[in-house]
Amino acid sequence: MTKPERKPDAERKHWARDLKVTLWTLIVPPTIWAVHFLFCYLWVAVTCAKSSAPGTALNGFPLATLIATIVALLGIVAAGYIARVQSETPGDPPPHEQGTAIDRLRFLALSTRLLAGLSFVAVIFTALPVIIFGDCR
Repeated sequence: MTKPERKPDAERKHWARDLKVTLWTLIVPPTIWAVHFLFCYLWVAVTCAKSSAPGTALNGFPLATLIATIVALLGIVAAGYIARVQSETPGDPPPHEQGTAIDRLRFLALSTRLLAGLSFVAVIFTALPVIIFGDCR
């Protein structure tokens, strides 16, 4: 029995290259950050509004924030990974002056990668106040 020949790395298909890239995929990382932001700040606002003392501790909030932060970061990393694979799709070298489908794919993938990096940092900065402030001051 013979072994099947392995294709060179440049010819092998990756599952992320088969995904269709649209403007909707571009907004996934910032949307994840926005949902995380709203979750964190609305939870604190409701918790602090219900308490009568200004120094009320945010019970259970740091754990909920940690879980929400990890889930958000995993979603952003997944979107960034897919965009990285798609931005490395073989094609003409830069500059991408033609309006070909490959050029559009790589442009949207690079833009998604950059937004994923920005959203990753934004999620971390959104979670920082919980670490710094542990109560409603």
